[in-house]
Amino acid sequence: MSLVWYFAYGSNLQSGTLRGRRGVEVRRAVPMRAPGWRLVFDKPRLFGGGSVANIVPDDQSHVVGVAFEISKDDHAHVELTEGVAIGHYARVELAIEPIGVTDGAPRAALSLSSNARDAALRPSTRYMGLVIDGAVEHGLPDGHLEFLRSVPTCEESAAAAALRPMIDALMKRR
Repeated sequence: MSLVWYFAYGSNLQSGTLRGRRGVEVRRAVPMRAPGWRLVFDKPRLFGGGSVANIVPDDQSHVVGVAFEISKDDHAHVELTEGVAIGHYARVELAIEPIGVTDGAPRAALSLSSNARDAALRPSTRYMGLVIDGAVEHGLPDGHLEFLRSVPTCEESAAAAALRPMIDALMKRR
């Protein structure tokens, strides 16, 4: 089985999302940073309004996240459920470095980025809860947690909440 490293920075940090909602089998999870990128929360959601996490090039910054070792098939499923085929995100390859001392840490990983941005949008409180839970789960640095907790949020719309069971059913790997 061929394996790849996938770098997550948003709700896929949380096991309940990546493993549960998407049904991805994770072999290893390593806290990492990606120099030359910045984390933003102004990417329009595919369904339901509001925004989600995104990374954008920025030579003066770095993104904190987790590199997950997963199968190529599971990675294809992540890209399918994130809307890569319809241009919602695009695949990017990142140079990454471990946050702490880690044997066998990857030097590169695949991730997702988008040029679609809207500064007027805010992530939902529910969405940011998933991101924060994932960051805590993987022991990401306190400064990163402080940043995540400072992101302005909005309440999830009734329409988005109503769509979630259908979307969850579609995202689950069969």
